[in-house]
Amino acid sequence: MVQLLSDAKQIIHHAIQASLPDEAVKKAICGKSFPFEGKVIVISIGKAAWNMAKAAAENVPHPIDTGIVLTKYGHTQGEIPGFTILEAGHPLPDENTIHGTKKIIEAVSDLNEKDIVFFLVSGGGSALFESPAGDLTLEDFLDITDQLLKCGADIVEMNTIRKHLSAVKGGRFAELCAPAQVFCIALSDILGDRPDSIASGPACADSSTSEDAFAVVRKYDLQLTEKMKAQLAKETPKSLSNVTMEITGSVTQLCADAAKAAEALGYTPMILTNMLDCEAKEAGKFLAAIAKTIQKDSLPLKAPCAIICGGETVVRITGKGKGGRNQELALSAAEAISGMEGVVIAAVGSDGTDGPTDAAGGIVDGNTKARLTEKGLSIPAVLAENNSNHALTEANALILTGPTGTNVNDLYFLLCK
Repeated sequence: MVQLLSDAKQIIHHAIQASLPDEAVKKAICGKSFPFEGKVIVISIGKAAWNMAKAAAENVPHPIDTGIVLTKYGHTQGEIPGFTILEAGHPLPDENTIHGTKKIIEAVSDLNEKDIVFFLVSGGGSALFESPAGDLTLEDFLDITDQLLKCGADIVEMNTIRKHLSAVKGGRFAELCAPAQVFCIALSDILGDRPDSIASGPACADSSTSEDAFAVVRKYDLQLTEKMKAQLAKETPKSLSNVTMEITGSVTQLCADAAKAAEALGYTPMILTNMLDCEAKEAGKFLAAIAKTIQKDSLPLKAPCAIICGGETVVRITGKGKGGRNQELALSAAEAISGMEGVVIAAVGSDGTDGPTDAAGGIVDGNTKARLTEKGLSIPAVLAENNSNHALTEANALILTGPTGTNVNDLYFLLCK
């Protein structure tokens, strides 16, 4: 079992390292011809913003007039010459979100058609880059974001609402930059890589409508003020003429790199899906069921094997504990594989943070439940309280990577010997 755990950690490390944005940004910039005739502005938002900005600073073949990074607290790694580094709240926006976004809006104001904006986007941008539209306030955004997080809405549904309530999302930031040209380089944390959903599409024409937004409101019985309803009824831009966009990384590549690492360690890999988006607890049970089928019938693969999934699950909040979707998935799996030998299941966020915790996820085996039982902890009771972080801490089953500098969804896999 020790070897399985060690192998799992190696796979996680390799997959995350391979998904870092530095080379992707360099590739997106180098070898291309840009019309450098005016100002050059670099704006980088999201959890991977610092790494992306550093790569741009080193590879944009022209002096940068203004550079701004807006990222999550603790996700910077020092100064970048010529850049203002700002940090703000995630998953809920805060006053620094509003302040940082205001600085960015000021930086792209009064540009002309000869100016260029390099807009670097990564996951987390939806919360980190925000300016309430119309008469809305930060408190309005906190209210609706909190409701969306607690009801189990998926990322596309959340972004559909946020785009219509924002002055910078759903293509509205690109409108603020006009007539300057915007070159958008994006790391995708959206299943299916929909450009208008990555960070809620600040520089992308919006395919969602006001009616789509109101459908989400009805589906989850969201409570909106009259001001929110009025803003939600205003359409986002449906076409933009000043934007070129390139997606440079995604969960598809994360899974492929995990498979490559597993194969190098002697496991036959299978990527089952890169679009897993069910409830976290159910995903944990699903992976456990596959492990049981492998041990019983050697299906879908004969051991030693690695079954790999990517995506972004959701958590329904029923308690007041501390955790995240990957920790909840791992803990749910631990209950289902209790007593099994030769099985490890891991769930990890590529950005290194899972929910409001310092863990990236969890890694469990057939002995995890027994260790918790000895400490008087019941997994079903812990999950009902959404307190997975405490339980996995007690079981020494947390994955701790620290902020990684990338954000391309989550990786889930099981190893069978």
